[in-house]
Amino acid sequence: MATSSTPSAPGEPPARQVPDRIHRRRWAILCTLMLSLLIVVLDNSILNVAMKTIATPAPTGLGATQSELEWAINAYTLVFAGLLFTSGLLGDRLGRKKVLLFGLVVFGAGSVLAAFAGSPTQLIVFRALMGLGGAFVMPATLAVLMNVFEREEQPRAIGVWAGGVGLAIAIGPIAGGLLLDHFWWGSVFLVNVPIVLIALVAMVILVPDSKDPSPGRLDPVGVLLSVVGLVLLVYGIIKGGQLADFTDPQVFGTIAGGLAVLAVFVLHQKRSDHPSIDIGYFRRPAFSAAIAAIALVFFALMGVTFFIVFYVQSVRGYTPFQSGLLLLPLAAAQLIFAPRARLAVDRYGARAVCTASMLAVAATMAGLLLMDTDTPMWVMEVLFFLQGAGMAHIMPPVTVAIMQSLPREKAGSGSALNNVFRQVGGTLGVAVLGSLLSTTYRDGIQHKLDALPGVPAGARHAAGESIEATLGLADRMGPAGRPLVTAAHDAFVHAIHVTALGSAAVSVIGALVVLAFLPGKMGPAPQSAEPQDERKAGAAR
Repeated sequence: MATSSTPSAPGEPPARQVPDRIHRRRWAILCTLMLSLLIVVLDNSILNVAMKTIATPAPTGLGATQSELEWAINAYTLVFAGLLFTSGLLGDRLGRKKVLLFGLVVFGAGSVLAAFAGSPTQLIVFRALMGLGGAFVMPATLAVLMNVFEREEQPRAIGVWAGGVGLAIAIGPIAGGLLLDHFWWGSVFLVNVPIVLIALVAMVILVPDSKDPSPGRLDPVGVLLSVVGLVLLVYGIIKGGQLADFTDPQVFGTIAGGLAVLAVFVLHQKRSDHPSIDIGYFRRPAFSAAIAAIALVFFALMGVTFFIVFYVQSVRGYTPFQSGLLLLPLAAAQLIFAPRARLAVDRYGARAVCTASMLAVAATMAGLLLMDTDTPMWVMEVLFFLQGAGMAHIMPPVTVAIMQSLPREKAGSGSALNNVFRQVGGTLGVAVLGSLLSTTYRDGIQHKLDALPGVPAGARHAAGESIEATLGLADRMGPAGRPLVTAAHDAFVHAIHVTALGSAAVSVIGALVVLAFLPGKMGPAPQSAEPQDERKAGAAR
């Protein structure tokens, strides 16, 4: 995309970087990008609702085991996270619109195949294909956004983009519950297809293409190292969550291997004369602090979203559809406040706003200690609304800090890094906080299970793996299992309290990082020269 480079006279507004024909339709373009983003984010949250149905034997479901269900989710996450950085680089090089269209087509095809999967193995493979498509969609949406909005409007546009992410997370369970009430389990995937088709048509008509005008030589070694390192890291995190043991040699070795490969990637980037990403960006406090903040806030968000669904359904007895409705305050607050977060940042500065918001999120996480087996649900709704408002004042400013720290032509790389840390943080949150929840729950229920007469040791061990497993055993025991139901509810609530405190602690760490390193006001963005180029120019002088 051509941009204007005419300097503005002193005292005049900055020269427009975006051509008039694109500037006039920028909000229509943003709506199209939001449609593409919606299906990618919504798909993961919608699948969680369908897990129980997919586990049911045919013809209702696929008869998937617990392990197969986990990999139906994790196959998507693994491919998605592993290819995010690569897809951002390809967008900068080949054109973000082309990459976005490719991702949508692949995602749509994977959705059709997943909807008609005949076995759990097929579902896992097709979910991986959907992850491939999603990896090419998400970074491109933010990169295109940065190239159709002027700098002064980017915070507002990114606020809308961030609000859309929060809305999609909450809409998923509602949409999934409605679909499963009226159709078969495959409908949760097939619903993506009409949205993909609409997005493709709108994309072709409205969205301009853009790319780095001087991408330099391709860095195949860097690309390969980034993919291998991210896949190993995310796989290790997922495996640690499954085993609820991060000290297991398989888990520890895989995570260590991933970190080692990523360390080699960093060294390669520093020594290469044509790096995939200039590591010098991480020397900028605004960039590094924002990257850390986005990872930590998603660590807390995804971990809490994971366990609260079980609380609402397994302890309080709400249906999947009702559970989705109960998450709406979290999404509504993000949708209301995210586009307006820039107003608070303009007045108080990014550091003050993000620090206060991180502490607010920590307080609402700790507020979950109020939740018991009979606490009025409005208490949770208030906490969720306040939590969503806090997150709405974190994600847009830190995303702006990341994207405006880089030149416009490197928007794909910046968006990819933003999404990589978001995804790794969220995956780590589910794995670590999920492991904490599982371990605490087992410790709390085990003495009750051990005291059950006539129940084999293997059945008692299996029943302690989750509240769903315990309730299943209680159901099979009939009236004699009622005391076990009460004990399971109490043990799970205690596990939630411990996990909520862990999540609150992570949010406090995020607040300290932001307070220490995020600048109060953002400086001018680099126009074209990368940090490496700037250092070379300085040396020449």
